[in-house]
Amino acid sequence: MLNMRIFLLAIIALIAFANCALANDEFVMIPGGTFNMGSPKSENWRGNDETQHEVTIGDFYISKYELTQGEYKALTGENPSSFKGDNLPVENISWLEAINYCNLRSEREGLTKAYEIKDNKIIWNKEADGYRLPTEAEWEYACRAGTSTPFNNEKSISAEEANYYGHYPYEIEENYFSQGKLTTKPGIYRGETLKVGSFEPNKFGLYDMHGNVSEWCWDVYGDYDLNNNLNPTGPETGTRRVYRGGAWNDFAKNMRSAYRAAMPQENRSFNLGLRLARGPVGVGLASTSAALAANNNNQAKILVAYFSWSGNTRDIAHKIYSKLGKSKADIIELEPVKSYSDDYSTVLKEAQRDQHVQARPELKTKIKNIAQYNTIILGYPNWWASIPMPIASFLENYDLSGKTIMPFCSHGGGRFGQSLTAIAKLAPKSVITQGLSIHYSGGSSLLRDIENWLKANKLI
Repeated sequence: MLNMRIFLLAIIALIAFANCALANDEFVMIPGGTFNMGSPKSENWRGNDETQHEVTIGDFYISKYELTQGEYKALTGENPSSFKGDNLPVENISWLEAINYCNLRSEREGLTKAYEIKDNKIIWNKEADGYRLPTEAEWEYACRAGTSTPFNNEKSISAEEANYYGHYPYEIEENYFSQGKLTTKPGIYRGETLKVGSFEPNKFGLYDMHGNVSEWCWDVYGDYDLNNNLNPTGPETGTRRVYRGGAWNDFAKNMRSAYRAAMPQENRSFNLGLRLARGPVGVGLASTSAALAANNNNQAKILVAYFSWSGNTRDIAHKIYSKLGKSKADIIELEPVKSYSDDYSTVLKEAQRDQHVQARPELKTKIKNIAQYNTIILGYPNWWASIPMPIASFLENYDLSGKTIMPFCSHGGGRFGQSLTAIAKLAPKSVITQGLSIHYSGGSSLLRDIENWLKANKLI
């Protein structure tokens, strides 16, 4: 009996040591608790999908750092990242690739895999001890670290505290021409990812929860289930996956603790990576359906639809149309009934006003038979890190279920911003392909970039 007792005590000690090592090395043990998930109605630039509600979270482990390229390459042999460096966060990976990495790492370390892909479903064993993605609720709880303010530093976050598009701090949109009221003044825009852990951690000891790269979560995107407040894991069905935290090219408003972004689970982005979690989330299994399959009916006609203000997007759209040819595509400009001002300073104010209130400008443009188009090539300028509101009007005015949307945007440095998330939310039953971002008018490589993009999407 004595030997058995010593054996059991040794096992307990080993488990305690393993947990201690896990907590103190790469991972932090986050003590469970109850918090208000989402944002209050008074929070500036909040989204309608951020309904505040009380949620209780159990204990779990989460990595101090975003997963690095060195870690990802060592296990998969690949590094798809746009910015290269072993200590930089891995990015440009899909949700499905993130799930695969979790399983590979669990297998390597002799842990029970968290995920199984079976019969077009992804099944999560909630009791597994292997690596996994945090749930959306876990992510926000870990990010906030006890705070209830828009950012976990309890004030407007600066470019010295996080890696983001520092020219656009919180609330810059409505204070662009008179910045005296800004809590944080514009700072540096680095235009690339930085080594993980380059800034001070939050109160839980977690680095880069705001900025650098956004991070995939487990959850399918959808309305919060206000009746399920204990370790929620998101809807069972849907076509988009949640990601959180904002990235190097995001405006501060899109790095808020409550901000929710979404993307098809098979899509990649140059500003989207992951942070690993471990630990059970109750018992049983959770399963979600796979994403929509693309409609590859190449016989159906293509619509090039665009909104343009300065003319850059218009020029790009017509070059795309020329590559496709009249027999294959139609082209149409999305014009609002009430035009935006020709004056640059004035249009900046009008654009932020419409975006702030999520206006839906009435469109002069009418499309008689949207059903004839299988693919919509959708173009727009990046306005305040998102889509212009006439694009939102178009997406809501027509039934785009089952259609493929190919986005392209002209920008001044922020690439797509959060415009892809806006499209993903407004057209949840459409397939969204990898987009084409073009710096201003595109330069000498524009025609080649367009051709490569159309070829990659098998349109030419």
